[in-house]
Amino acid sequence: MFTPNSLAVAYRNSDTHVVELAERLALPKFRLTTELKFATQYDYLLMHQDDALVIAKTGKGAPKPVCVELASGAVDHRRKFGGGKGQDIAKACGLNKRADLSVYDATAGLGRDSFVLASLGCDVTLFERVGFVRELLFDGLERACMVADIEDIMAHMTLAKGTIFDISDEECVDVVYLDPMFPHNDKSSAAVKKEMAFFRDLVGHDEDADALLPQAMGLARYRVVVKRPKGAPYLDNQEPSYRLDGKSGRFDVYVKRSLDHGAEPSI
Repeated sequence: MFTPNSLAVAYRNSDTHVVELAERLALPKFRLTTELKFATQYDYLLMHQDDALVIAKTGKGAPKPVCVELASGAVDHRRKFGGGKGQDIAKACGLNKRADLSVYDATAGLGRDSFVLASLGCDVTLFERVGFVRELLFDGLERACMVADIEDIMAHMTLAKGTIFDISDEECVDVVYLDPMFPHNDKSSAAVKKEMAFFRDLVGHDEDADALLPQAMGLARYRVVVKRPKGAPYLDNQEPSYRLDGKSGRFDVYVKRSLDHGAEPSI
């Protein structure tokens, strides 16, 4: 988790938005007068760059700043060429059975999986409890809503306040999707290491991740889907109804009732 010297809100010119952001997150403000590689007072800076809110690592050799970008790059490529409903995440959530599912993404992060599900027709509510990550999400969703090419997809995405623990209604959504942070695996690719560095350093792993599963089971009408790294233990030590294994990870599917009123697949 971050320490007092880990993260600040940076600015170059006087900006009331910076003041408001720093106050919302209870973070210090930092006037950036040099290049990032020379700004070593803080490990990470939350700042506006090229009209986007980004999280930037400071110091020499730092990776490229990260923002929530849904309209271009890898996310856009996945939308166009990622395999549609043939993707494991789509199968795990049951999109091979129904196309109009409502989904809670309880650990939304950078919003990429939510965007995939929304692009396939799901109505997705995103939850993110880490303050600065939620600010990145809010900024990214706002920018994406202004892109005509994905306007219809963005209409299916809503950023919620609070967490799923603030929801008391039972069985109020079709599917709950969970992707809790897990201790880093050094065998993962260098590119993933760089991009996810700020999550690992600032957020750490979700030590209370096991508590997510029973809450999610209470909220889901049909199933809970948990994304896990390869070799990771089952969440809350609960064996799923079935699992879909990929090259580097898997989806554990906890079924409450069938989406098509038939038998669940045996996988």
